[in-house]
Amino acid sequence: MPPSDPKLLCVVLNWRTADMTLRAAEAALVAQQGLNAELLIVDNDSQDGSFEALQSGVAARGWPVRVLQSGHNGGFGAGNNFGMKAGLSNGAQPDYYYILNSDAFPAPGAIRALQDYLVSHPNVGFAGSYICDGAGAADQTAFRFPSALGEFEGAARFGPVSRLLRRHIVPLPVPHETVMVDWLAGASLMMRAKTLEEIGLFDERFFLYFEETDLCRRAGKAGWPTVYVRESEVAHIGSVTTGMKTWARVPQYWFDSRWHYFTKNHGQAYALGATALHVLGGALYRVRRLLDRKPLAAAPYFLRDLLVHSAGAVFARPRPAARLCPRSARSTKGGSQ
Repeated sequence: MPPSDPKLLCVVLNWRTADMTLRAAEAALVAQQGLNAELLIVDNDSQDGSFEALQSGVAARGWPVRVLQSGHNGGFGAGNNFGMKAGLSNGAQPDYYYILNSDAFPAPGAIRALQDYLVSHPNVGFAGSYICDGAGAADQTAFRFPSALGEFEGAARFGPVSRLLRRHIVPLPVPHETVMVDWLAGASLMMRAKTLEEIGLFDERFFLYFEETDLCRRAGKAGWPTVYVRESEVAHIGSVTTGMKTWARVPQYWFDSRWHYFTKNHGQAYALGATALHVLGGALYRVRRLLDRKPLAAAPYFLRDLLVHSAGAVFARPRPAARLCPRSARSTKGGSQ
């Protein structure tokens, strides 16, 4: 039986976006009204005055909100883990955790819709929102798990290939109704504490990207599916912290996360095969663009960087596994990661 008045902890992670984080927190406070919920802002070691600005901003507004300093920028997963391990202000652990990007703004009923769904579907592990941009256009936030054939299809960008491999296309069409998916972007995601107790928190070996993919995969393998809840609507500016939309070149941490995801979940041989298929698909795409005399819509040096990274990763010294921190091992006061 689910609790009659479930406890919810909302975590907003900040990195050098203090003003926007306060706007996201304000929207979350409105959206969690009527729920047995607390809001926690975590500054992920911004070192730009964000922590102090957040503290003073919360105090000036008189919000019942805690502001904590992670003490170390270990990335998206590590920062959210820090907040979740902090627990509720009375030292208790919540029944549900809700993580919200600092550039995401839930509509008034968005958080309740996620909690109501998880309460009424006790076998579901995670529930995520319909995400739209500032102009109201839907974002693509529901996905299949990555695969080697999905790598080929995504890199080739060719209609006949996509039709042949349609069951392997990673981005799903934006759902128009509540539906089960493989994984969801973590901009607005609610997680059942019981699920995290069983599978652990985010794998902190992912600095940015693929951490939600891995977490949803672990949950799914343990029998806890992920559901896209259409009734929960959140506006999202997108990539404000990472600057992904303006990348001149894909950063090292993206390649690190991709390689870790494939090797962790499928093994090194599979990861190499996925890389080879991505390079093959990317080469076909580039040949077509050359023949059509059209410019490339791809980051400079991407295929070269992918090959170099994968080759280097094969011969790199293995790093020790990060602790996934199941609930039974968590501190209720938080601390540096």
